[in-house]
Amino acid sequence: MPVKVRFAPSPTGSLHLGNALSAVANRRLGDRLLLRIDDTDPARNVEGGEEAIVEDLEWLGIAWDEGPVRQSDRAERHREAAAPLGDRFDGLTLLREDGSPTYHLASVVDDIDFGITHVVRGNDHRPNEALHRRLFEALGATPPEFVHHGLILGPDGRKLAKRAPGGSVASLRDEGIPAEAVRAYLEELGLPRHDVHLDLPRLRRLSIEALAALGDDELAGRVGVPVSVAPVLRGARDLEEARAYAALVLEPADAEVDAPETLARFRELVGSGLEPRAVVRELKAVGGDLKAVRLALTGHERGPELAAVIAALPRDELLRRAT
Repeated sequence: MPVKVRFAPSPTGSLHLGNALSAVANRRLGDRLLLRIDDTDPARNVEGGEEAIVEDLEWLGIAWDEGPVRQSDRAERHREAAAPLGDRFDGLTLLREDGSPTYHLASVVDDIDFGITHVVRGNDHRPNEALHRRLFEALGATPPEFVHHGLILGPDGRKLAKRAPGGSVASLRDEGIPAEAVRAYLEELGLPRHDVHLDLPRLRRLSIEALAALGDDELAGRVGVPVSVAPVLRGARDLEEARAYAALVLEPADAEVDAPETLARFRELVGSGLEPRAVVRELKAVGGDLKAVRLALTGHERGPELAAVIAALPRDELLRRAT
């Protein structure tokens, strides 16, 4: 029997990293994945929240087979299902005073109607399992298989706050962590039986690996620079740092450089057609001031590897900046 799962976030903005873990786990387990937007609580819904979720999932490369389905569009169906049970069931409110369905009713009815066979979610939902099983049975349906996984914790040992560093998919994207690194980290976590602490150093190592695996065209495209600048991007640890490195080459700051002998030798070496690493080796051999060369080329004393800066600039531009 095909495994059908659902990922059902509330439209509260960019995905919490723990929710993204559930999305990856559902996609890995399910033959078919339903994207459902659980918007039964208007007080929690954020304008643009659904769009932010869709953007995060697409960025992570998580595809769904059905949806998005909004629970708010199915309120009449939820009320119809609740009619034989009344407004309350087993001490649980099914319908609010205004007739709108609660989360528990809407979730179970939708799981029944869409043929969900496995419910994969965080341990914070485990207390709902027994109640939901009884509600499935009261509605004449066989409960799905429930699979709960550990939560992602912050450094304080509590559930990771969405506003904490790395707490949301959007925050990692804004920091320049490539999607491949975030997805790889979540895949590594799999379905943790127990809660796990967010490992930002591991995420950053995966970021370096992901950038290294990109071709020059792809890397330059993500940074938004000409492919000729790719050499200086290679030393970056994330896309934000790559953009900063590119700016050093494309938008050099003005700087006074007092190293006439080093710059003269640099111009000779560049003019002779030596490849960038050979230029750096020759300058080192004669005791050249490499910091002065970097300052002349970028306006800064620190930055990407000097040979990479030389490789990223046309010969005429190297000669002009070293004058």
